[in-house]
Amino acid sequence: EAARQIGIDIPTLCYLEGINEVGACRVCVVEVEGSKSLQASCVYPVSDGLVVKTNTEKVLKARRTVIQLLLSEHPQDCLTCYRNMNCELQALAHRFNILDIPFRGERREYKNDDKSVALIREPSKCIRCGRCVAVCSVIQNVSVYSPIRRGFDSIVAPAFEMSLDDVACITCGQCANVCPTAAIHERDNTEDVFRVLNNPDKYV
Repeated sequence: EAARQIGIDIPTLCYLEGINEVGACRVCVVEVEGSKSLQASCVYPVSDGLVVKTNTEKVLKARRTVIQLLLSEHPQDCLTCYRNMNCELQALAHRFNILDIPFRGERREYKNDDKSVALIREPSKCIRCGRCVAVCSVIQNVSVYSPIRRGFDSIVAPAFEMSLDDVACITCGQCANVCPTAAIHERDNTEDVFRVLNNPDKYV
């Protein structure tokens, strides 16, 4: 926040001011003079005389590696993705000129949740930033989402991985509004509209 006030941009994926300040994504790491390791700037306290370096080779390499790791377990379907050209992860990959992902390994695959009339969940695209958890509990006071499982298998989902249609979701859409990828997005009814418009037996 202090850096942004003086026009220094520090990228982040999980940060939402006053709502989700957890330092989870590690994209916002910086070098703090006197500290042995890189620090997550979104949760590091400001103090008089603090010297912070935001654009060093070490910082850029760390950020780039984090983004590459996120991409390595992310579905590679950007061209057909709901959030194509409007995805924060995709934008960061472009910003850091990531054209190759050196990490190869297992990918998590989950079934999409499309039972809700308003929202679609694609858990395979979840980067576990926690934004949906925070906005649902802190702002909406509904608390539909929570992190479940551990380690590589951890995921953010409704309790027992139930459908949004089967829990206390009020379909407000705030989770989709803050999701940086297409892990949660609005249902698109455009095709249904075109189908009705082109039905000769339907008066529109």
